[in-house]
Amino acid sequence: MVIAGGDGTLNAAAPGLIAAGLPLGIIPLGTANDLARTLNIPLDPTEAARVSAQGRRRRIDLGEVNGHPFSNVASIGFGVDLTRALTRDSKRRFGVLGYAIAGLRALERLDPFRAEIIHGGETYVSRRVHVAVGNGRHYGGGMTIAENARIDDGRLDVYSLEVASFWRLLRLLPALRSGRNQHWAEIRTLAGEEIEIHTHHPRSVNTDGEIRTRTPAYFRVLRGALEVFTP
Repeated sequence: MVIAGGDGTLNAAAPGLIAAGLPLGIIPLGTANDLARTLNIPLDPTEAARVSAQGRRRRIDLGEVNGHPFSNVASIGFGVDLTRALTRDSKRRFGVLGYAIAGLRALERLDPFRAEIIHGGETYVSRRVHVAVGNGRHYGGGMTIAENARIDDGRLDVYSLEVASFWRLLRLLPALRSGRNQHWAEIRTLAGEEIEIHTHHPRSVNTDGEIRTRTPAYFRVLRGALEVFTP
């Protein structure tokens, strides 16, 4: 099966891809193309098609939240606000730069919320502005979920932002870009095969740029769920 589109298109197709069990060729025609970036698939459509034609296959993991699979990242809080601020028109007009513009709009409306993250028998409670659960390496137009994250490592990488102001969050952006999250007190990081997140009020969950479900959110990794053509 060959899909031409972006991360949202691949997210919509994921349940069918799992059911079909066919190897996937990716022609990245979206705005961010984070899955293609993670897999080192060329952004040029002709070169990407050549990767599929060469027939080299690789098994990758998928994440799942409340039964909805995702390849890159699922998020609660700021990530959802960013998705709502990122209109189709801004993506068409500004490309990846549209993420930065939408991010500035979303930053103006930061809304800290109380969340419980349950992992490995431990519960972590605090007020946060954003929680990201990553399966792959890249998301949001080239942001990095964790500097050592891989899409076939059999785990989910989690980080939550425990900041109280717009300016503190801006200070963390270089670390979020590089994935060097563990060096900051305001960023809590976890990793594991299963994660639960509970919030006082139901909050939307964004998967690969699409709002799919709400909290409480039950995450798990689907090991080797998809076979893809890669360089």
